[in-house]
Amino acid sequence: MPVGLLKDIVDLRPRNMRLLGMDPGSKTIGLAIADSRHSIATPLKTIKRTKFTKDIEELRPVIVDYEIGGYVLGYPINMDGSEGPRCQSVRHFAEEMVKYPQIFGTDLWIALWDERLSTAAVEDFLVDVVDMSRARRKQVVDKLAAQHILQGALDFIGRTD
Repeated sequence: MPVGLLKDIVDLRPRNMRLLGMDPGSKTIGLAIADSRHSIATPLKTIKRTKFTKDIEELRPVIVDYEIGGYVLGYPINMDGSEGPRCQSVRHFAEEMVKYPQIFGTDLWIALWDERLSTAAVEDFLVDVVDMSRARRKQVVDKLAAQHILQGALDFIGRTD
């Protein structure tokens, strides 16, 4: 049941199964899906957070419908490389996932991936390239940040194979 930094558990990842990328924030959870070959991340949706037990009920159909085999969580390391309170929040989220094997699976694999500047990169793209309105950006930024996080993790996985 590995939970840890992707670089430390990459060899233990589930093979030929989809991964779910998650950007767990305080108000929302952005979701993205990886194909079973772990090469392409696709944005999926954003879940509005309430309490963990309700959040996982929102996640259950995604996990079942897409046959998720593992999880990549955005890990908000500070720019100086240190871990702050937001990292602890993500670790706590992962610890809570472990308590629900009936939803997340008994062979749970959760990788934490450095997400420094992922939301900023997505925001810049939506403003500079797409010229998207602020209201529309708010609707899509979290799932696109999850895609950005997951794609970065998939690119790392590809370099280690």
